[in-house]
Amino acid sequence: MAAPKVAVVGAGVIGLSTALCIVEACPSCSVTVLSDQFSPNTTSDVAAGMLIPHTYPGTPIHMQKQWFKETFTYLFAISNSAEASEAGIHLVSGWQIFRSTPKEELPFWSDAVLGFRPMSEAELQKFPQYRFGQAFTTLKCDCPPYLLWLEKRLKAAGVQTYNRKVSDLWELHSEYDIVVNCTGIGAHQLVGDKKLFPVRGQVLKVYAPWVKNFIRDGDGLTYIYPGIHGVTLGGTREKESWSLSPNPDTTKDIFDRCCSLEPSLREAQDIKVKVGLRPSRQSVRLQREVLSQGGVKLPVVHNYGHGAGGFSVHRGTAKEAARLVGECIAALRGSSPGAKL
Repeated sequence: MAAPKVAVVGAGVIGLSTALCIVEACPSCSVTVLSDQFSPNTTSDVAAGMLIPHTYPGTPIHMQKQWFKETFTYLFAISNSAEASEAGIHLVSGWQIFRSTPKEELPFWSDAVLGFRPMSEAELQKFPQYRFGQAFTTLKCDCPPYLLWLEKRLKAAGVQTYNRKVSDLWELHSEYDIVVNCTGIGAHQLVGDKKLFPVRGQVLKVYAPWVKNFIRDGDGLTYIYPGIHGVTLGGTREKESWSLSPNPDTTKDIFDRCCSLEPSLREAQDIKVKVGLRPSRQSVRLQREVLSQGGVKLPVVHNYGHGAGGFSVHRGTAKEAARLVGECIAALRGSSPGAKL
């Protein structure tokens, strides 16, 4: 068969990184990204982009660990390159703190980040309300620059991007050989996935360049994540809320909670409020499917449902999705007349 035509639907961090992995794994493929939203208007643009994994109850831990390690290794290499600033990626050290000692003192990802250790008594004096903490160094993506960097990489690799709303994956069957579904929360409507639900997140982006260390409450609700150009303050986890409108009471609550951990934030300036809908389910949907109508078949690879942990595993799941696309190509070549084995 001629160069396989692959459409990736969705242009958040999952869609763009999946398209890049497909091109890297199959340079002869013709890859196109289709989306009705590109940066700066994606859910990924709201994300804090901290590499601290979220746990998926329905996904085996060894897979989650592999995805995280692959993502960390990939971003660590970028952070060590001349492109770090343009890509918005840097190392950041800080603390995850708990009001009582957690059942798991060593999370599954503790050996994948750098220098993971329990906090000392002296360090914990900074947080009088907290009894236990973990100190480590991890990576932070400033999301809009990273998405633009990915788009630039895709363009250099010959990938086309089109602003197009896809209402049904089947509408692509006459133009493309394989479709990859990276639509995030959009998959709720696009493929009718009732296991997928939004978890609304509201965050503040502030100017506070003196804040150098991240601080994260172990419950994951309150966090301070310094980036290259600003500090992200969070947050909320509101299940089944579809509202994209900022809530002023929530803004005040987030600000107060973060100031209780880092009082100097009272002097923060240029406060912007952002809202995103995390595409959540019990496990990431990462699988092949064949759609068929009237004897015509369309191979599909799904890669969505990353919830609060998309940035932490995006490269690992993109590599796996690209591998599944490779399986689809092999199956197409095997079924096409005169295919060379």
